[in-house]
This record gives sequence, C-alpha cells and structure tokens, in this order.
Amino acid sequence: MTGTGIERDVGGAPDDRWREVQSGPEFTELRRRLKVFVFPLTAFFIAWYLLYVLLAVFAPGFMSTPVAGNVNVGIVFGLLQFVTTFVITGLYASYANRRLDPVAGRLREHLENETARQEQDREEDR
Repeated sequence: MTGTGIERDVGGAPDDRWREVQSGPEFTELRRRLKVFVFPLTAFFIAWYLLYVLLAVFAPGFMSTPVAGNVNVGIVFGLLQFVTTFVITGLYASYANRRLDPVAGRLREHLENETARQEQDREEDR
C-alpha cells in the first residue's frame, strides 16, 4: 500500500511508535493520574445519586418536608444533582488542565516530532 497519509489521518492501526509511547512511563503516569481523579469522583456521584433515589423511594415523608414555601427537601436534593454535575465538570476541567494536559501534550509532541522525522527521512531517501 502506498503511503498517502490517509491511514494515519483516519485512525489506522497503531504502529510501533504508538505502542512504544503506550508502554512508556509517561503514558502510564497519565493513565494513573486520570484513574486517581475519575474513579473516586464517579463513585461519589453514583452514591450521591443513589442516595437521592433511595430517599425518594423509601423516605417520601422526609423528601416532602417543606424547606421554604412550596420547595421541599426532594426538590432541593434534585437541584443539587445538577449543581454537583457542574461542580464535578469544573473540577475535572481544572484537574485536566493542570495534571493531564501537560503530559498528554508532551506525548503528542513526541509522536508528532517522530512522525515528522520519519517523513523527512523518507523524503531524503527518494
């Protein structure tokens, strides 16, 4: 097959460079940093959501307790689900900007430089 570059652009099969990066210490650290953040927050949010659902099912008296006017505990908990989602999104964006993106950028730069070098070598061989 001729090297048109299309197979790289559309996500062709991983080559040796990708396997090298994937097995390297920086990529391993990137995955560790992601897991350290994502798994605990996912567990927290699922537990928080299940608490909301279980209270709605098994404690309707508590959930219908008025807080202010027609606003009850159930409505407050429901709205807090949305707030929690936005807070987690903001926390993730901040964490990714500080702890994930710099490592991912270095890995991408390494791969792009290696690709450019290989393409330049191929041009010189012609």
